[in-house]
Amino acid sequence: MHVSMSAWIITIAALLALLVLDFLIVARKPHEPSLREATLWVSFYVGIALAFGVGLTLVAGGEAGGEFFAGWLTEYSLSVDNLFVFIIIMGRFAVPRQYQQKVLLVGVALALVMRGIFIAIGAEAIAHFNWVFYLFGAFLLFTAWKLATSKEEDEFKENIVLVKVRKVLPTTEGYHEARLTTRVDGKRFATPMLIVMIAIGTTDLLFALDSIPAIFGLTQHAYLVFTANAFALMGLRQLFFLIGGLLDRLVYLSYGLSVVLGFIGVKLILEALHHHGVSWAPEIPILVSLAIILGTLTVTAVASLVKSHRDERAETKEPVPVAEEVSAE
Repeated sequence: MHVSMSAWIITIAALLALLVLDFLIVARKPHEPSLREATLWVSFYVGIALAFGVGLTLVAGGEAGGEFFAGWLTEYSLSVDNLFVFIIIMGRFAVPRQYQQKVLLVGVALALVMRGIFIAIGAEAIAHFNWVFYLFGAFLLFTAWKLATSKEEDEFKENIVLVKVRKVLPTTEGYHEARLTTRVDGKRFATPMLIVMIAIGTTDLLFALDSIPAIFGLTQHAYLVFTANAFALMGLRQLFFLIGGLLDRLVYLSYGLSVVLGFIGVKLILEALHHHGVSWAPEIPILVSLAIILGTLTVTAVASLVKSHRDERAETKEPVPVAEEVSAE
């Protein structure tokens, strides 16, 4: 699939316009969005992604459209999983609810920049080194194994970058509205908001290491990789407020994602073997990939909600009183 430079420019300009619009809304009136507001915005961004995928299918064909939808679904699911960590970070640093939108918006912007850099590096590596597919496949299998075997952590552990920043920058005890720095007695201090931004940014960097190999396992077209990532991140701020309480109910999400990433890892290795002349290694059609990804995520969501509902009923169910024995006199 050939994408002209003008198409790239129009796409990037449109995505930047959406990001700027989001930023202006947050900057104009920092607030915690209502359920209705969050629902409308998430529906808007999902609708744009679906419309883009349909338009892409009509213009470039079913294969390109299928690759976009498979990539978007995978990246969107990984973004939902990332919200777990964002919630932990917000709680760890006690970010006021009215300023959480700004933190999330900056986090999305940083994620877009970082993923754009990783996409460019990944596309260049694939073009020159075929063995990169084996490396991506092995990395995804390792990530899938970690997701399936590791236990969820309720505490956020500061990474080395955050530890170094805390040592170098003097920080105020409390927040000063949404400012990143402030003056106290004539001296410049960082605020906890800056520390939170750094925590979100460095976490985004780690997330990109998982998401980029996953999307390259579904398509090698840089345009599709970039747009699938961009649309998956758009609306993440509103999604945070929409399903913040629902995230605790998606108890099997890590297992579902481990299946998806494991499948993509195997797909990458098999297709690399196929291109290197191994006769028994098949090429997996994109429609099969899309069906497996969509089916796995659907089963994961339904099973999670069923289990959470049963657990809630078990917790709220009153214990049966034990009849007291009456001793006969």
